[in-house]
Amino acid sequence: MTLTVAIEDIPRITAEGSPVAAIMRDQLGPTAERILLVAISFAFFGAGIVAMVACSRLIFAMARDGRFPAHRLMRKVDPRTRTPIPATILIFALGVVLMVALPGAALLELITASTILPAITYGSTIVLYLAVRKRLGRRKGAFDLGRFELPVAICALVWTLVALCVLVAPEEALVSVVIAAGLLLGGGLAFLGLLKFNREAMETEPGDAGFFER
Repeated sequence: MTLTVAIEDIPRITAEGSPVAAIMRDQLGPTAERILLVAISFAFFGAGIVAMVACSRLIFAMARDGRFPAHRLMRKVDPRTRTPIPATILIFALGVVLMVALPGAALLELITASTILPAITYGSTIVLYLAVRKRLGRRKGAFDLGRFELPVAICALVWTLVALCVLVAPEEALVSVVIAAGLLLGGGLAFLGLLKFNREAMETEPGDAGFFER
């Protein structure tokens, strides 16, 4: 919002190869622009590390439960660092391949698609909760919204749907929507494959006795 308000010449900024850098240069001068760009670079690096760590832990968790391809390898943890090395290497390798293989525009579409998928995931989680909430057990002393539970869940669902509409409505988002749909289709096929060939992993609660003794 601050950057948008700071634009003095919209057509010129739009034509710039790096609009954000151009806005900062116009408002703060070239020296402040360079300092802020360095700070932004560190911030992006940190965000990338966080994303890689989160994704590797997600792969590890799915592999630990037998719900990821090559799960016997991906659930291995280094005895010294106590980190899932194979899962981390997989995420890093995928990131490098995408950076090298995709041109700038295609990479931008992929990044946009990555904002659509979380909205779908959050919305699906809320819908699932609303569908089964009456069958969920209640623990004494646990966090409970009480009578506000249903209104909060509905408001969260509405907010998620609005955010999703904003993300997919522009014509420029068509490619990103196709990418997101393709990834969801791939995930659905993987889910069906597990149901057919490894149904025990889908129907057994992680932590059950004997589940990991295979």
